[in-house]
Amino acid sequence: MKKAAVNLENVCVRYGDVSVLDDVNLCIYENEILGIIGPNGGGKTTILKVILGLVLPDKGQISVFGGSISRNRHLIGYVPQHSSFDRQFPARVWDVVMMGRLSRGKCLRGFDDEDRRVAGDALVTVDALSLKDKQIGNLSGGERQRVLVARALACEPKVLLLDEPTASADRKVESGFYEMLVKLSKRMAIVLVSHDIGAVSVYVDKIACVNQRLFYHDDKEISADDIAKTYRCPVELIAHGVPHRVLRKHKAGVKK
Repeated sequence: MKKAAVNLENVCVRYGDVSVLDDVNLCIYENEILGIIGPNGGGKTTILKVILGLVLPDKGQISVFGGSISRNRHLIGYVPQHSSFDRQFPARVWDVVMMGRLSRGKCLRGFDDEDRRVAGDALVTVDALSLKDKQIGNLSGGERQRVLVARALACEPKVLLLDEPTASADRKVESGFYEMLVKLSKRMAIVLVSHDIGAVSVYVDKIACVNQRLFYHDDKEISADDIAKTYRCPVELIAHGVPHRVLRKHKAGVKK
């Protein structure tokens, strides 16, 4: 039986007068990939921030491996949404990945051989060791995203949170990225926020549909009704590429 990595109980979050999360109950298990889908402004990123302790809920409890966030925050790795930055900033890939070791209290003591070993292993894991001496601003979107994952892995997490990690990658790069996550899930729990329902459904173990409330949290076969409730409008899904199932099988004799 899998152990719970993260547990949210009756979590409510408000930004001023706006309800962002309403009575959300969510359990994320070890070695599980959970995909979180939903519309813009529906609370997907807020769930990640609640788990990280960056947003305090107005109501509810969050535990990480049975303890408080403040106690076990070091067990969480985070890859935020891609944002613009100064491409001329003189930071090498190696420097960026080593930043992941700062969560281990290395800010004042400096890095040692163990830190360098862990950072090197992280780059090998994401197949980016050959990039270690390149300037981060000269990488492609897909390469940069792998480096950011390596930085998160350098803190040796047991839970990895990713917010729209393939937004800047093409389809070929995206497929390889998801396959990498499947391998990583043998070592940790992974929570993946994405708008790409079709691609996510191929690789995740479970899907959570979120729009202020948690409309669905189980396996990865979603009904049309679940999707419509989440997005609050009729949704037609069109799947491309690798064969997979998002909607449940139709009954015999029903026109697809």
